[in-house]
Amino acid sequence: MPTTTLTRHTLDLAGRRLSYLDSGGTGRPLLALHGHLAEGASFTRLAEELGPEWRVIAPDQRGHGDSDRTAEYSREGYVDDLIALLEDLALGPVVVLGHSLGGINLMYLTARRPDLVAAFVNVDGPVVMPDGPSPLAFVLNFPYTAPTREEVIEGAGPIGPMIARGVRQNPDGSWRLPFHPQDTVDSEEAVHGEHWDAWVGSDLPTLLINGRKSQALPGETAEEMAARRPRTTLVRLDTDHFVQAQDPEGFHRAVREFLAGL
Repeated sequence: MPTTTLTRHTLDLAGRRLSYLDSGGTGRPLLALHGHLAEGASFTRLAEELGPEWRVIAPDQRGHGDSDRTAEYSREGYVDDLIALLEDLALGPVVVLGHSLGGINLMYLTARRPDLVAAFVNVDGPVVMPDGPSPLAFVLNFPYTAPTREEVIEGAGPIGPMIARGVRQNPDGSWRLPFHPQDTVDSEEAVHGEHWDAWVGSDLPTLLINGRKSQALPGETAEEMAARRPRTTLVRLDTDHFVQAQDPEGFHRAVREFLAGL
């Protein structure tokens, strides 16, 4: 498989940095949004799988990766960032793909600005998130910064290996996580509630990928999502919520087949 290079770019949003990766080229554009605890680089393999036929643009959403932190993590704020990016790139309607948080944010983008979207791939992004303590509250025990890279990874406990590639060095020589623990909990708590109106707010061609053992999107809810939104195809894979990490081949195959049919 030929190597696809993702180049980092920055969009200035009134003094706040929004960083994104772009595979470039003349392929059809696809905007890929990561979930919590992740960043745009998590779609590097997807860009390689889709090759030159597709130009993958993968932002670090606000507060993640190389993008600056903000004071709030509402749906409106996340979607404002996406609209600004798509209008700056001026690519016309793009295919959008989002995992978890990314899938929820794209529900609201497609409902608010369907003129910017050609089709939608939702990867285990739920329409209902029960109220209660954040399931990501465990990250509050992580050190955001530490003198060495190894200390940051060790401080992240069991998920240290998962986020190791994203650990960054600060200008002063210290190291940091690719997300701020408190920001992450604030952002996750902001998705609690129901998102049905956003989910059915457009009728664009849609692929819904659901993990059969998902902690976030039960199978019966995924089936209801597919039934209530026109032009939606449901694919279920034998994974938990982290679909593309646990079954990359199945994930890439489902995405390729959907894109080929557009």
